[in-house]
Amino acid sequence: MHAITIPEPGGPEALVWDEVPDPVPGEGEVLVEVAAGAVNRADILQRQGFYEPPPGASPYPGLECSGRVAGIGPGVSGWNIGDEVCALLSGGGYAEKVAVPAGQLLPVPAGVGLTQAAALPEVVCTVWSNVFMVAHLRPGETLLVHGGSSGIGTMAIQLAKAVGARVAVTAGTKEKLQRCAELGADILVNYREQDFVEEVRKATDGAGADVILDNMGAKYLERNVKALAVNGRLAIIGMQGGVRGELNIGALLAKRAAISATSLRARPLEEKAAIVAAVREHVWPLFTGDHLRPVVDRELPMPDAAAAHRVVEESGHVGKVLLIAPQGT
Repeated sequence: MHAITIPEPGGPEALVWDEVPDPVPGEGEVLVEVAAGAVNRADILQRQGFYEPPPGASPYPGLECSGRVAGIGPGVSGWNIGDEVCALLSGGGYAEKVAVPAGQLLPVPAGVGLTQAAALPEVVCTVWSNVFMVAHLRPGETLLVHGGSSGIGTMAIQLAKAVGARVAVTAGTKEKLQRCAELGADILVNYREQDFVEEVRKATDGAGADVILDNMGAKYLERNVKALAVNGRLAIIGMQGGVRGELNIGALLAKRAAISATSLRARPLEEKAAIVAAVREHVWPLFTGDHLRPVVDRELPMPDAAAAHRVVEESGHVGKVLLIAPQGT
């Protein structure tokens, strides 16, 4: 088979479409013939040499994919050859085939095409596990999503609205904010021109956000705490704004607030399987109506992964950028 390899870390040109050995599904694994993969910022970090795959994972980038079951390893039940699936991966999505732990497989949801299903596993699992399983967003509460036009942001908007929450988003252009509004966002903040703390307080009569989903880390830490409501929950899922910040414990205590920080890729298999099972139970049924849809900015051939990385690094996209495998349909 072929896969995107990284012979040496570097810029987008470091991604090389090369012939590699076929994966063999082991105990509890399923072999998926990949139709499409999706680009995540973690892939860019891996390409740059800053984010090694966890032990035992595929060395190739790609944290999610869609495709068809092509082989079933020992100890697997509930899946059949030819089933259309999408998968949460620890690596290997930029390839023609990938071996996936069975607990990380999902059927392609109703009303979603096979290719576009590649845009779902990583973002849905990230949003559901952080916003709902950890931060416990409830109907009537306000969720603030930083990077509302990103893949995670566009899914967070839709899921929060589906459960009856109010959604505030930050984005850097009027066009991106408009796309967020079309998905249901209620409070739109241009972070280049407005102070999100002030805007969220104004829109909530001074209360603040009950839950904040943050991809910036250190840069936004102090302001995020200021923007939280009493009993608010800050869920940190990224470090685009740095790793070291100063935390005013007094401000946190005064609001009886909580901060969580999680990653998905390095979690134990049983934790990932639990998240995937919760997503299948609670989120997948929402695709049968008008509540959820994947948001895909563009589709590019998988061998041209370098071009896809440039698009994501320039942050000109809305939603996900997909890589279509040569046999993908």
